[in-house]
Amino acid sequence: MTVTVPWAHEAFGSGPVLVLGTSYLWDARMWQPQIEALAARWRIIVPLLPGHGNDVPLHAHPATPAELARQVGSLLDSLGVERFALAGLSVGGMWAAELALQRPHQVGPLLLMDTSLAAEPAPSLARYTALLDALEHAGAFPPALIEQVVPLFFRPGLAPEDPLRRAFSEQLAHWPAARIDAVVALGRLIFGRPERLQALRALDPARTWVAAGAHDVPRPPHEAVAMAEVIGCRCELIPDAGHIASLENPVAVTALLRAWLDETG
Repeated sequence: MTVTVPWAHEAFGSGPVLVLGTSYLWDARMWQPQIEALAARWRIIVPLLPGHGNDVPLHAHPATPAELARQVGSLLDSLGVERFALAGLSVGGMWAAELALQRPHQVGPLLLMDTSLAAEPAPSLARYTALLDALEHAGAFPPALIEQVVPLFFRPGLAPEDPLRRAFSEQLAHWPAARIDAVVALGRLIFGRPERLQALRALDPARTWVAAGAHDVPRPPHEAVAMAEVIGCRCELIPDAGHIASLENPVAVTALLRAWLDETG
């Protein structure tokens, strides 16, 4: 019998449970402003993607975000969590939507940020596949690859010397080689995901919000609008933000989370 080790996670605060899903190539630090603002009221659990700030491998070679969701569900079961609010950004939003479909009796408020459940468009799939091939071949993030990857996560025009960009570049440059295999495998899963947009019709529109950075490059705002139309739920665009909206415009995102929790909880 194969035993799947639960994902690594970080936990903060106390109270009802709020689960935060992270972006590809990021860990709990991407939610730091929101954690600081909400931990006095909420027990916040941040599942960490395999190979992201931890040495947990990608178990059982999951092929879809739905399988990632099952692994997160197992983690939450191991922590004794029975009901929770759930916000996910990027791949965190992909598995969050699938988890809400799998466990509607457990997921209360649901926020899907800077994400898409549609299949990856062919042009960006080709681009990201080439980047993953280069990463796999190098076994690390060399400077030329970092120069291509970093701008994807921030709004266009954010200066290269901006502290957010510099810190992310340093993080990639020092990514442990032992974790690269999990990162490559997870990237292929994310960008090779199946078409699941219409499945979102089963979500509860009264408990679900969709949001996106107004200047998101990899997950442009029109994808958020399309998801909200399928669900029939509220959609918010976050000004002055790209993909990692939680750090680029933390004040707006924190206010968004407070409003979402207050109005759908």
